Amino acid sequence: MSLVSRYSRQLWSSLRSKEFRQYLMSLPSTHFWGPVANWGLPLAAFADMKKDPDFISPKMTVALCIYSALFMRFAIRVGPPNPLLFACHFANETAQLIQLGRWARHEWSKPTET
Repeated sequence: MSLVSRYSRQLWSSLRSKEFRQYLMSLPSTHFWGPVANWGLPLAAFADMKKDPDFISPKMTVALCIYSALFMRFAIRVGPPNPLLFACHFANETAQLIQLGRWARHEWSKPTET
C-alpha cells in the first residue's frame, strides 16, 4: 500500500469520525467557526493582488502582518491547538507580506522628483 493511499484513508476515517462531526456541528464552537469567518482576510488580500499597488496601505499591511503573526503563535499555544486558525493566519501573513512587497517595489520603482 502506498504512503499516499494510507494517509488518504487515515484522513477519510478521521473526517468521518463522530468527534469530527461533533466539532463541526457544535454552533458555539469558536474553535471552528471563528477561523472560518476569519478566512475573509486572506481571501480579500489574495483578491487584491490583481489591483493597482497605489491602493495598498503600508501601515495597515504591517498591522495585519503583526496581527497574523501573533495569532499564529496563539493558535499553536492554545489548548487544544487550533490548526484551522493557524492555517488562516499563515495564509493571511503570506498574503500581506506579498502585498507589502508589491507596495515596496511599486514605491521604489517610481522616478524621483527633483
